[in-house]
Amino acid sequence: MDWPKISVIIPTYNREEALRETLVDVLKQDYPQFEVIVVDQTRSHQSETQTLLEELANTNKIQWYRLEWASLPGARNYAVRRSTGDIILFIDDDVKLPENFLKAHANNYINAGTSIPKNIGAVAGRVFDRMKLGDSGGDLTIEELPPQASDPGIAWYHIDLVHTIKPQQVISARGCNMSFRREIFDKHGLHFDERFKGSAVREESDFCLRLRKTGYIIWYDPEANLVHLGEEVGGCHDISTRSMQYQITFYHNHFFMGLKNLTLGQCLRFFAKLFDCHVLGHPPCNKSGSPLKVVTRFGFYTAGFFKAIGTRIQSLWNQGQIYTQQDELAKT
Repeated sequence: MDWPKISVIIPTYNREEALRETLVDVLKQDYPQFEVIVVDQTRSHQSETQTLLEELANTNKIQWYRLEWASLPGARNYAVRRSTGDIILFIDDDVKLPENFLKAHANNYINAGTSIPKNIGAVAGRVFDRMKLGDSGGDLTIEELPPQASDPGIAWYHIDLVHTIKPQQVISARGCNMSFRREIFDKHGLHFDERFKGSAVREESDFCLRLRKTGYIIWYDPEANLVHLGEEVGGCHDISTRSMQYQITFYHNHFFMGLKNLTLGQCLRFFAKLFDCHVLGHPPCNKSGSPLKVVTRFGFYTAGFFKAIGTRIQSLWNQGQIYTQQDELAKT
């Protein structure tokens, strides 16, 4: 079989042991041709991590890029420009992989036209998320996602790529386990929007909504699975998670995704659900209903909305690809 080359891209920020274990799992993959690109935005590593990264880079087992800024979408774009694979596969820096993980992703592209649709542009893999599996008791299984999971206005609260066991079309993937045809970037010119900051929540949703406009679909394959550890320390953030700015940015990213991609009616339903879940704390968010906390979250919600309005207006003259522009200037 003529297996396509895969570029495995791992953005990383302030991760140590989890990153080392992720790299070990990637490099023992049973796959004929793949490259590993690590975009490292950590200022200083532990000696054990530093030694491993240097050894892997010096023996050409990985490409290791060190950057002075921290941005998840920026790191994705940076790596795509340096990749050579036919398939671009993104994983997080705190995952555990089965040995057939790369083959499971590739199968969806090379076997398209059998029981798999021909127009697959992206593959969303299953994520065994420790926290979400624990919340459900670990025994919940879903075959067909509900119709709401295909509605961009409310889908984000119904797409369950943790418990779903049947392959099917979806409207988005999870950023820790998703792959794309190279032409999505080269032919169609898509890129990750670097204005999604903080934890960059909704940056992959924004990208997937734009991908669907190319005529390609996103195919969910539960066989392309991994375990997401969900480490509490680290992660590719550019703002402290404890800061007020981070909280405002969380809401900004949601509002900005909606304003960019959704119709007015879809926006209204999305923003209402965002308020109900993240401000009032109703399921599936299940946050504290303390009046003080609700009022505080409402303040962040309101500030995030107006910040997103400002970002959207600036889009008329500035697409905000700050890190991509820096990279392009550095090459000249």
